[in-house]
Amino acid sequence: MRYSARRSLDRVFKYVFKVTGLLVLLLLGAILAMLIYNSVAFFVDVRPLDFITGLEWNPTGDNPKYGILPLVLSTTLVTVGAMLIAIPLGIGTAAFIAEYARPGLKNILKPTVEMLAAIPSVVIGFLGIVVVGPGIAHAADLANGLNALNGAILLAIMALPTIITVAEDAIHAVPKTYKEASYGVGATKWQTLRKIVIPAAAPGIIAAVMLGVGRAIGETMTVLMATGNASLLPTGMFASVKTMTATIAIEMGEVPYQTTHYFALYAIATVLFIMTLAANMLGEYFINRFRKYHAA
Repeated sequence: MRYSARRSLDRVFKYVFKVTGLLVLLLLGAILAMLIYNSVAFFVDVRPLDFITGLEWNPTGDNPKYGILPLVLSTTLVTVGAMLIAIPLGIGTAAFIAEYARPGLKNILKPTVEMLAAIPSVVIGFLGIVVVGPGIAHAADLANGLNALNGAILLAIMALPTIITVAEDAIHAVPKTYKEASYGVGATKWQTLRKIVIPAAAPGIIAAVMLGVGRAIGETMTVLMATGNASLLPTGMFASVKTMTATIAIEMGEVPYQTTHYFALYAIATVLFIMTLAANMLGEYFINRFRKYHAA
């Protein structure tokens, strides 16, 4: 191929990739604009402060209440609980696969973990109803196991494949010279992993954790089936809760079009979008800090 033809082809693909990148930004901006537009229509009738700090969500009552604080706290409780389970288990599994597992075992574990991500969320939710929930109820002597702990366990299971896969890739990508230098001064494998490999892979591990957080916050069907859907202030992990995603999924199909209740669901979606964006920005901040640390 002649030089001019190669240059022309490079120029064409440069613009193609540029357009695709701009389309992604445009799509994200359009989604945000739609959420904000419908949220503004809601805030014409309800004050933002009452919406954020209100303690009761009852939009179909004689005196409708649109307080989403119980929903926000429930979502946060379930997500934090899931991450407390998934982060140590996921990073530990990733470290084992990358550093300790024999090739034969590694070839079995990696596809198995990746297959776990292919299980539909409705199946995970069903397991929560028939297996995890009754187990929690029996162990804690509760009337039923549909509570925040049940949702946290199931969300942890769903977040694990993402955390393990991305974290394992980050650990595996650490240059061998780092480990060889550590072994050369007499460090054990555990000391090398803890003080050299994991700090060096920290940006990738943080990215894995943030992807897991995003999966947990945005999950709908599992928490809808397994958490009890009680729109009350959560009193603990054994309390039934109702998350923001479950609220939208349950009520959007039945709410009258363009009513205050209808626009309230868009306002919930906007708050959820902001929470997810804030989590991603926080993760990006720490990733950049670790990158600067390694560069120094």
